[in-house]
Formats: sequence, C-alpha cells, structure tokens
Amino acid sequence: MKAAQITEFGGPEVMKYVDVADPTPGEGEAVVKIQAAGVNFTDVYSRQGVNPGPPLPRIIGVEGAGVVQSIGPGVTEVKVGDEVTYCTAPGTYAELAVVPAWRLMIRPSGVDAKAGASAILQGMTAHYLCHSTYAVQKGDRVIVHAGAGGMGLLLTQMIKRLGGYVFSTVSTEEKAELSKGAGADHVILYTQQDFAEEIKKATDGEGVHAVYDGVGKTTFLQSISSLGRRGHMVLYGAASGAPDPISPGILGAGSLSLTRPGLGDYTVNRAELEKRAGDVLGWVASGELNLRIGGEFPLSDASEAHRQLESRSTTGKLLLIP
Repeated sequence: MKAAQITEFGGPEVMKYVDVADPTPGEGEAVVKIQAAGVNFTDVYSRQGVNPGPPLPRIIGVEGAGVVQSIGPGVTEVKVGDEVTYCTAPGTYAELAVVPAWRLMIRPSGVDAKAGASAILQGMTAHYLCHSTYAVQKGDRVIVHAGAGGMGLLLTQMIKRLGGYVFSTVSTEEKAELSKGAGADHVILYTQQDFAEEIKKATDGEGVHAVYDGVGKTTFLQSISSLGRRGHMVLYGAASGAPDPISPGILGAGSLSLTRPGLGDYTVNRAELEKRAGDVLGWVASGELNLRIGGEFPLSDASEAHRQLESRSTTGKLLLIP
C-alpha cells in the first residue's frame, strides 16, 4: 500500500510517499480502507517529534474514515463492510490502517467519508472543551481563537447551542465572515486590533468566563489577561508554538484556572467515545452542525497540506484523499 511516512523528524519535506506492507489485524483490531484522512496540527507535532508516537519509521495521521476491510479475533464492535470513522489511532495517512476496533464509530446515514474525517477529531475536541473542560452555561462569555479554522467553526457552533456569547479572533475580513456565519457574536481582527483591549471594552472590564486557545504562544498571556474573576484558561493546542513558562502566581489575580486538556482523557472508554462521537455525528447528519472543508489533497501531497496548515492561511478542514 501507499503511505505518507517519515524516517526522521523535521519540516513538511520529511514526509515521503512510499510503498509499505499492508497491515494485518491482531486481537481486537480491524483494518480500515481509508477513504479520507483529516489533517490536524497534532499531525504537525508528530512529524516534528514534539508529540509521542510510534517509533520511526512512522506513518503520520490520527483521523480517518473509510470501510472495514478485515477484522481480527475478538472484534464485536464492527464487521467487514461497515462504513466507519475514527481518531486518536495512528497511521491514517495511508491507503490502509490497522485500528483498535473499539475506537471505530459507524457513520450514520448521510455522513460520507469526507464528512466523517472532517468531524470526528475536531468535533469531539470541541464537544469535550465546551461540555466538560469548561462547561458553558447560558449567558457565559467566551473567547474562541482562530475562529475560522476547522476547530474554531465547530466550537463556535457548539457554544452557541449551549447559549454562550462568543468572541472570536481571526486574521482577515474573509475569515471574519466565516466566523460570523458559524454564530460568533463579536469577531475581532487580531491583525488590526488588540484583542485583550477589545474584550475589556466590550465587557466593561469584567472579562470573559473562559478562553479556548489552540494558538498558544502568541495569544497565551493576552488570553489570561482577558479572563474575568474565577475565569478558565483552556489551552488545548499550540499552533504558534508552546507558550513561555509562567509563574503560577499570575493566576492569583482573579483566582484563575489553567488547564491543558487532551482528547484521549475525555474518550477513555467506549461509552464516553460513543456519547461524544454520537452527538457530533448525529448533529452533522441532521444538519445542526455545519462542516467546512477548506481543501482536499491527494495523499501524495501530504507535505503541501502541512505547509498550508502551518501557514495559518487556511479555513475549515483540510483532507487527504488516498
């Protein structure tokens, strides 16, 4: 089979389109014929060697959708021919991937492979962020950074379902329109405005209840300064790099909270996975949750997909098609 594989850590150029052996399923595993793979910043971190993962050589990617081709002993969750989607299992930048069967979710009617690969990782991430990490209540004011990205668009929609008031930050007028279309109440162009100052003005100095920050280094300190009393700083990614270290004392001004959550800790068993994935895929199927696919690339162009993602010029979700 063909796959985008790395033998060393580095920039997008280290991913090579190569032939590798077809996988075979072991106990409790299934082999999925990948029809679409999601491109995420966690893939960039894996390629760079920042995130832990399988030993080198390594096939990148942790989000995909396709059809079950074969199953190993003891598998009860799926059968051959099932149309599935999944995430947090490595090796999706390939024509075939071996996956723990308990991680596979059968796609509901109306959710094709591209939608499945666009929704499952970012959708479940958005779900745990606003339902669990900081559970948004009606009337809560929150900031969503990178409001026109795949994550930002989904997170905004979910927060609005919960009755929250969304401040989003974007870099261009085009992205501002996309963010507004997802339901953002107040969009701030961080390239033209100081978002922390805008938040203070808009809230009469009270600040926000929570910040959902997947950007990291360039937004971190201003995000903390935007929080109101007992506010929650939710740092779930670092697209601009890891924030500089801080003293815990900075959180004392207002009794603030800081957390660095990850999806794996919010989908620790089948029941939790089914709940989050079921909500997300159900909302996609019903049209309650809108997806935006910002670009599709052949698997052989995985390096270019990463270049575009890292440029932060994209909107919505990027996909690789084997």
